[in-house]
Amino acid sequence: MISANDLSHSELAALLAFHAEAGVEWLLEDAPVDRLEEFEAIKAKRVDVGAVRKVQQAASPETQSGRRSQATPGKARDALPAAPAITPPAVAIPDEQAISEARFAAESARSLPELRTAMEAFTGCNLKNSARNLVFADSRGASGIMIVGPMPYAEDDRDGQPFAGRHGDMLERMLSGIGLSRSDVLLGNVVPWRPPGNRVPSGREADICRPFIERQIALAEPRHLLLLGNFTARFFFGTNETIHQTRGQWRELAAGGHIVPALATLHPQDLITAPVNKRFAWQDLLAFKARIGG
Repeated sequence: MISANDLSHSELAALLAFHAEAGVEWLLEDAPVDRLEEFEAIKAKRVDVGAVRKVQQAASPETQSGRRSQATPGKARDALPAAPAITPPAVAIPDEQAISEARFAAESARSLPELRTAMEAFTGCNLKNSARNLVFADSRGASGIMIVGPMPYAEDDRDGQPFAGRHGDMLERMLSGIGLSRSDVLLGNVVPWRPPGNRVPSGREADICRPFIERQIALAEPRHLLLLGNFTARFFFGTNETIHQTRGQWRELAAGGHIVPALATLHPQDLITAPVNKRFAWQDLLAFKARIGG
């Protein structure tokens, strides 16, 4: 096993970046910790504290007075303390209600800035509770091109921008190959809040966020749509096919009354983890270039 002391500063930085991208939010401690034993100790302490409190309550003057008042007719009710108010637990918003609220908030927005404000105020998606930032659509060039990914990753969530860090660098290289840059296109995600640990959003989370991404497309009115990754293609195409089955095929999508041709290809993460995918993405990008050029 290689010790951290044997790594250079650049190697340590690369290792930390790898862990952050994988969703690691804290490292192991120097000494092993028995969490089970720690939990049992906490439970025992709670029991001891509870027993001490019962003894103290039994011996308190107020308790003794209350017991004496019970034996005295007519005074027992006056001697008893008032019952504490019970606060009902917070109730989670049902999925159907959350979807309805998301649809209403999205349709009420008449511009992208208004939509962003509505999404910042929206509380119906549980992903918002664990994410640092809302990652909203970024840039809007005159190319009429919108690129949509699945969700924010760790660096996106940290910066509040879509396709930050390594994913952004790879996307820049992908776009430069067909004569485009990040400033030329509108970037967005199906889900605007990062799922914990970079996990794939659940079906219900995607349903709740659907009105927001569809409204973004309707307001931006792109002429061409580039979908990145397996989750994004399945979300928009409504199939269970893999990205390798749907990539490179033009399909018509309807979002909020706006019809736009869309092409799916691999996500920058797919190219980082498996460089062999670069040739497939390059084929798709050439097809995309030919379509937007025509």
